Amino acid sequence: MDTALTRSQFVRWRAAIFVIFLASGLSIATWASRVPSIKADLGLDNAQVGMILLGMGIASILGISTSPAVMARTGARRGMLMAMLAFAVGIALVGLGATVFTSVPVVLLGMALFGFGNGCVDVMMNVEATAIEQQMGKTILPVFHAFFSFGTVLGAGAGALAAGSGMDVATHSSIMGAVIAIIAVVCFFHVPVREAALDPEGHEKPAWSERMHIALEAWREPRTYLLGMVMLGMAFAEGGANDWIALGAEQGHGFDEGTGAVALAVFSVGMTVLRLFGGPLVDRFGRVAVLRVLAVAAAAGILLFILGTSLPLVLIGAGLWGVGASLGFPLGMSAAADDPLKAAARVSAAATIGYVAFLGGPPVLGVISEHIGLLNTLFILVALVVASGLFSGAARPLREEEKTETAPAA
Repeated sequence: MDTALTRSQFVRWRAAIFVIFLASGLSIATWASRVPSIKADLGLDNAQVGMILLGMGIASILGISTSPAVMARTGARRGMLMAMLAFAVGIALVGLGATVFTSVPVVLLGMALFGFGNGCVDVMMNVEATAIEQQMGKTILPVFHAFFSFGTVLGAGAGALAAGSGMDVATHSSIMGAVIAIIAVVCFFHVPVREAALDPEGHEKPAWSERMHIALEAWREPRTYLLGMVMLGMAFAEGGANDWIALGAEQGHGFDEGTGAVALAVFSVGMTVLRLFGGPLVDRFGRVAVLRVLAVAAAAGILLFILGTSLPLVLIGAGLWGVGASLGFPLGMSAAADDPLKAAARVSAAATIGYVAFLGGPPVLGVISEHIGLLNTLFILVALVVASGLFSGAARPLREEEKTETAPAA
């Protein structure tokens, strides 16, 4: 059984996981904010940048899908430390490869470490966050995801300052890598050892074969795929908005570039606000009801964005789109972690489905848009969020008798 935590230990644990979410967002925005400089330093075209992004996406999915095996070997606490150090080194290598070595292979190596480390830590930090949520007895996982968004805002701001001051990518990325490494070490000492997260020493753990059986078992459970569908639809909607909403406002509706950025900002604000304050709604009305209402909101928002004939209607659509897509992913994670003993495997499996959609969906939409137009392509998102709402019954909390009998208390 896990050792009961004092109030102080619990608060430090919760704060550490908040900061780990923020650090993950910080790392991603550090890369994204310096893409133009990296592209110029290496003399790349858009297609070559796309291939680097594809490599990072593949590494991220590998990290997500192998994270249960990593946890089975190291435990979540040590695994998060190792994964964060990996993406801290990766982000520094990206900058050094672009500015110092002017080497695409070095950049690719950095992106591989960056993607794999972020993928691994994504599952582990969500496993820890869902355990915190279960101890608190109220929905808080969306707030953790909001901290990821705060990290991207901080990273983008730091990137803009670095670029504006003429700081080269190597210096900027090395500083950010060092900051993330320090965060990783400090947070490690505030995350408790938990049996449910496979943290105890080897002689206290089940056999390796048993741990791997648990890790793979999630892929044989129908509920995994149903939750995956809930997360897939909303991940498609979120990823599609991040990459195409600004261009849709410009190319589809004929607004200027600044208005496209405003539409994206409205979407992001809608998503972040509901992630911060939507938890009590979930506790009051339940996951399934909230997911269904949000699926309707997302579908209505996307339709309004596509069909709106004026700027106010398009912006209202963008805001509804953000609100509707906000909680599908975190609530899917919460549902996957209902059984603490199998949380890592189930979160990993459901997250893999969701992240394939998040990372792979926008490029697919781009290809389709070349044939039918960008706004018409967005009707695909409407169908996917409707499907997400239809499958949302899978997020119903597990009854006690449906959980593993030997599951330790969180």
